[in-house]
Amino acid sequence: MTSITTNNSSHNIRRRSLEQKIKYETLLLDGATGTELERRGVDISLPLWSARAILDAPEVLMQIHLDYLLAGADIITTNTFRTHRHNLALSGIGGQAKSMTQQAVAIAQKAVRLSNNTSAFVAGSIAPLGDSYKPSNTLSENILEEEHGLMSNILVSSGVDLILVETMNTIVEAEIATRAAISTGCPTFISLVCDRDGSLLSGESLSAATTLLLPLEPHAILLNCTSATDVLSTLQKLRQYTCLPIGVYANVGYLNEDKNWIQTKAVEPDYYAKCALRWNEAGATLIGGCCGTRPDHIATLRNVFPCKN
Repeated sequence: MTSITTNNSSHNIRRRSLEQKIKYETLLLDGATGTELERRGVDISLPLWSARAILDAPEVLMQIHLDYLLAGADIITTNTFRTHRHNLALSGIGGQAKSMTQQAVAIAQKAVRLSNNTSAFVAGSIAPLGDSYKPSNTLSENILEEEHGLMSNILVSSGVDLILVETMNTIVEAEIATRAAISTGCPTFISLVCDRDGSLLSGESLSAATTLLLPLEPHAILLNCTSATDVLSTLQKLRQYTCLPIGVYANVGYLNEDKNWIQTKAVEPDYYAKCALRWNEAGATLIGGCCGTRPDHIATLRNVFPCKN
């Protein structure tokens, strides 16, 4: 897959601005998209999951992005978690991967315009091709390279300000997706999903993951899709492994051994914000929310971490 870079000067200016901000400021990401779509009555059934909203409920999706921006998010993430060609092919619409990804980016960009917050950034999401909670379903390296290379190029040509390689549960896919994203020349964050003991869901260690990822020179390393009440110790380990900007966007609960969702106190925005303060003290400067978080969570974080603009 041939990589591309954008020559659009305004995009390049925004990307340079982001690179400077993450060095010196605490920036807020948005919260959950999929669970927020469901809360607002949008069908997110598999296999399309949240991608269905691009086709069936684009205005609801745009409003979710806008609500996060109005709550104080500095970075919103495109609804491209499930718009890889491979994933859409499961519903017979793999040929729409490019157009749906472009539309998802355009919806996020429209929200930024409507918010009148021209300093907000749009992150293009790149997710695992398989089930985020089943690393055993990781596909072959050839497929990973092709799909993540294609997605990276579509996102950058659509004008995202950064690429967020997220919810990576194996080292091999994290490395391949991050390499593809960085090859575009676009700022790239990589976010790993760990279990409650601090290992990747694959069982691989966080130390091994960072050892392989750091030479690729991502702009930041984050943790996501882990319970807000459990992630602190893993974050502290991450801080020991890298001097890069680090961050967390966590869940309000977790799956127990029986795969049942257990809600924690983090469902309350004030409690989540208390957790976030501890993350910040441990070095996290990129903070947002994952499964179960809402615009209220981001608004509460904004009160805790006032905007410098």
